[in-house]
Amino acid sequence: MSTDQYTGSRPMRVLSFLPRSLFTHLGATDADRRLPTRVLGVLRQREEAGERLIGWVQLALVVMFGTLYSIAPRPADAMELEPVPVFLAAYFLFTVIRLALTYRGIMPGWLLVASMLADVIMLMGLIWSFHVQYHQPAAFYLKAPTFTYIFIFIALRALRFDHRFILSIGVFAALGWLGMVLYAAEVSGPDAITRNFIEYMTDNAILLGAEFDKIATILVVTAILTFAIWQARRTLVIAVREQTASEDMKRFLSAGVAEAVTSSEDVVEEGRAEERDAAIVMIDIRGFTRFSSGRQPREVVTTLVGFHQRIVPIIQANNGVIDKFLGDGVMVTFGAVAPSKTAAADALRALDAIMAAAEAWRSEVDREGLGVKLSVNGSMAAGQVVFATLGGGGRLEYTVIGEAANLAAKLEKHNKAERVAALTTRESYEIAIGEGYEPGQTPRVLQARKVAGVNRPLDLIVMAETA
Repeated sequence: MSTDQYTGSRPMRVLSFLPRSLFTHLGATDADRRLPTRVLGVLRQREEAGERLIGWVQLALVVMFGTLYSIAPRPADAMELEPVPVFLAAYFLFTVIRLALTYRGIMPGWLLVASMLADVIMLMGLIWSFHVQYHQPAAFYLKAPTFTYIFIFIALRALRFDHRFILSIGVFAALGWLGMVLYAAEVSGPDAITRNFIEYMTDNAILLGAEFDKIATILVVTAILTFAIWQARRTLVIAVREQTASEDMKRFLSAGVAEAVTSSEDVVEEGRAEERDAAIVMIDIRGFTRFSSGRQPREVVTTLVGFHQRIVPIIQANNGVIDKFLGDGVMVTFGAVAPSKTAAADALRALDAIMAAAEAWRSEVDREGLGVKLSVNGSMAAGQVVFATLGGGGRLEYTVIGEAANLAAKLEKHNKAERVAALTTRESYEIAIGEGYEPGQTPRVLQARKVAGVNRPLDLIVMAETA
């Protein structure tokens, strides 16, 4: 995204109280231009949503005003050809066109400024028409209650969270009303100007002090709203920046871990630990080191990502949380980040599905003729673990510590010794059965096996045979 898209040409810049760079898309501020492109994109989406909301509110206002006008009784001396409906119809058409443009994303800065000028002109024209319709001097329209609609149009700009547009329309409104006062004073003559408040209220007289009070009120309300939205805009920018950063960071954290961090009542610090009954699944690609030798890094990563894209949805669908990607391996936890009564059953369901998906992936890799036979091994172990926060010096990491995690890693390596693809212990298998796991077929049992690093024989269950 080029800088010119936001800065525009310098000769077209106007006074600092107006939206700068009127001929750029939505007139980004200097502070906005220092933001990352993706953050600017989120801000733009919210601004455009705000502009659509403004359009709908304005449409509702003109419909409401037209309805009220249509049911209001007419005086006997009212004109047959009334100018008010003409102004209302024109503004209705203008509002519909502008609303359609916002949905098509065609709302550059100059058009926004032009639309605000049109708002003021239409409103002032509507107020001006009252003295024509009722055959009264121009001073008559200065007392029209429709004047208060000015504040609605100013307040509407707050829905966009851009203080410059509030300031702009406020200045336009103040200048517009000043023009209305000067016009009324000019056409009514000096005799219409009074300093008597009673005469002002009961006759078509002009009290300049009262009109300047109205202008001052417009400017004060504009200033207050401008300052409030300026502060709100800063808060919005910070919130959008942090939201964008948070969403980006969540891509590097498992959903469960991200939820544990963001939902914690206290600040997460190193040394935090919770004991849980959990299950650990280890997945590893055999032959991947040999496959990686002599290949371009991009080709290696593409192959690995293709595998991950197959198994990550399976893990998530079975309530698993990826603890870490271990190069060509994956460590997955069930019931560690958040307590679960079906951790072991979920883990074995996930392992079954992963091994089936891995076979399809392996066949696909073989068809590509890469020259190296790849296979996927897996394991599961259930038991008590500690879900802990490790690290220090501002760098923290959630991880799982315990016998189940160690045993799952050892079982994964033991697949090679047994020449199978996936293993679990009889104890873990029985826990999973008790939690509702239903095996697809009668498993093969390997009794009293010596597993490297384990000081006692284990009965093992073969979850997947080698293809």
